[in-house]
Amino acid sequence: MLDASRVILGTHGQLHIDGTWQTNINKLEASVEIEKRELNLVGNDWKVHKNGAKKGTGTMTGYKVTSDMITRGFTKFQIISKLDDPESYGHESVLLKGCMVDRIQLANWTAGEEVPEETGFTFEGFELLNPIVAN
Repeated sequence: MLDASRVILGTHGQLHIDGTWQTNINKLEASVEIEKRELNLVGNDWKVHKNGAKKGTGTMTGYKVTSDMITRGFTKFQIISKLDDPESYGHESVLLKGCMVDRIQLANWTAGEEVPEETGFTFEGFELLNPIVAN
């Protein structure tokens, strides 16, 4: 039976850009999609698939604190995502390589409200640095 205390909450997640902890970020999504090539083979009445190119996309969301994303421009950087929970079996760290933003948010504010900052990006590879493994 599942031990509910082992379910990981994102509360203790961290995002590092080129080694610097981004304490203003409160949400990160990143995924890899593979292009599958559909093949028709003689003697086979099933369509089969061959792996093609991969595409990494993501979004980081948080609060505007500095002008770092504007200053960075469209230069490439690395992200390390660390997912940790004191009650989990450990922590998971994933390195996203060759990250580049899709667009730069220059202004997005409303009087009396926190200024949100959402940045979409692509990446060109990943590495699982620390897997979570059940004991």
